[in-house]
Amino acid sequence: MKIRPLQDRVVVKRQDEETTSSGGIVLPGSATEKPQQGEVVAVGPGKKTEDGKVVPVDLKVGDQVIFGQYGGNTVKIGGDELLILNESEIFGVIN
Repeated sequence: MKIRPLQDRVVVKRQDEETTSSGGIVLPGSATEKPQQGEVVAVGPGKKTEDGKVVPVDLKVGDQVIFGQYGGNTVKIGGDELLILNESEIFGVIN
């Protein structure tokens, strides 16, 4: 899979959905919430400022990140469902 995001965009693959509740009940796919964590699979070069300088993205491929539930755009590439987010839509990196 080859994808190159532009500017300060980041491509994230969501973590797998939880299929059982904390009480051990198996949930159908429609009842599970989409996870708000994922792994960065591609990073754009950065955003250009008004004076033409590029401010690099503060993430790298492989980072585990947290993002908003309704942020970004979902795309399917090569059978994988990926999320394209702006850097500002990512809340943090999990260490």
